[in-house]
Amino acid sequence: MNALEGIRVLDFGRYVAGPYCATLLAEFGADVLRIEKRGSNDDRYVTPVTSEGEGALFLLMARNKRSLSLDPVSEEGRKVVRRLVANSDIVVVNMSPRALVSLGLDYATLSEINPRIILVSVTAFGDEGPWKDRLGFDTIGQAMSGTTYLCGTEQQPYRSPASWVDFTTGIYGAFGALAALRERDRSGRGQMVSANLLASALMSNGLTVLEQALTSPNRKAIGNRNFGSGPTDLFRVKDGWLQVHVIGSALFARWARLMGEEAKWVSDPRFATDDLRGRNGAILSERMAEWCSQRTREEAIAALSEAKVPAAPVLSPQEAFNHPQVQAMGLFEAVAYPGLDKPAPLQRAPVELSRTPGSISRPPPTVGQQTDEVLARVGYSPEDIAELRERGVI
Repeated sequence: MNALEGIRVLDFGRYVAGPYCATLLAEFGADVLRIEKRGSNDDRYVTPVTSEGEGALFLLMARNKRSLSLDPVSEEGRKVVRRLVANSDIVVVNMSPRALVSLGLDYATLSEINPRIILVSVTAFGDEGPWKDRLGFDTIGQAMSGTTYLCGTEQQPYRSPASWVDFTTGIYGAFGALAALRERDRSGRGQMVSANLLASALMSNGLTVLEQALTSPNRKAIGNRNFGSGPTDLFRVKDGWLQVHVIGSALFARWARLMGEEAKWVSDPRFATDDLRGRNGAILSERMAEWCSQRTREEAIAALSEAKVPAAPVLSPQEAFNHPQVQAMGLFEAVAYPGLDKPAPLQRAPVELSRTPGSISRPPPTVGQQTDEVLARVGYSPEDIAELRERGVI
């Protein structure tokens, strides 16, 4: 039996944060129904990979889910949603508080239909404050959290191409849903779980934000170096780049020993603590860069590993997928989908349960693939379903 077997989820999410919350729940056994507008949602076509233009984002987010196509704005569509809510445990949405109310997906409305319902509401800026109804994406969270400001250089900040704010928010949403389910076991009542991009991004940058609040160091971007350790940087080798991360006095001594200059570096007062090594990191990086420039990636990694200094090659996406450690971990499952000339290697959730592990048991659905069976489950007859389809509701 899967960990979340018997839990029913309605996924009104779009793009990443909301859908990934529901994806995590689905992977561990919840029955997740993706609600799509008639004709499909725009997020189905982000980063096209199939012959029909469906995208990698959709394949990643929609595995293990079923699809119901619906016009949720129409009165008949709202009636369908109400029936579904009455038979569900969790509703996942990512839209502004104002939009929730206009669609009847706010917690006050949902809890009247089903007092046990748990609403996971994912927004850009939360439920309060002057920006609560503004729209946002991952990059907006990065920019608002101070992270983009500290990436790159003072002259040119950079954002991360990885959607870490979206995925982190999805994880927080799933965590909140599980906590609410646990509390419902005691009280019998549902509640609202709120997660937002800005809070998630600020939490991920929490160390720097807290430091600023307490000591006001007014950090500026310093490229790929680290504020609180060194040598921590990206270094060019003969055939590519390496990431090296040195933190703590014992590790710094091992690095200095590898350089053949332990007495010189360890006794220098400029490098007596991690904070000082961060402040004077340009000097340490210069020495490490010289050492790396004389070696290939393989030679440098082997020597650093032998010295127990954390290091890794800077890999392209293809190299990351092919890396023997990645393959040995068995992270990907091959899933067939219409329009692909080969199965899609979809990565499972990066967390494992020893007795009830998650799995990818169902391929992503085509648009509205399970509409009829879902409606039949909540009491619609074949004639009712045909009429809804004729009227353009489904």
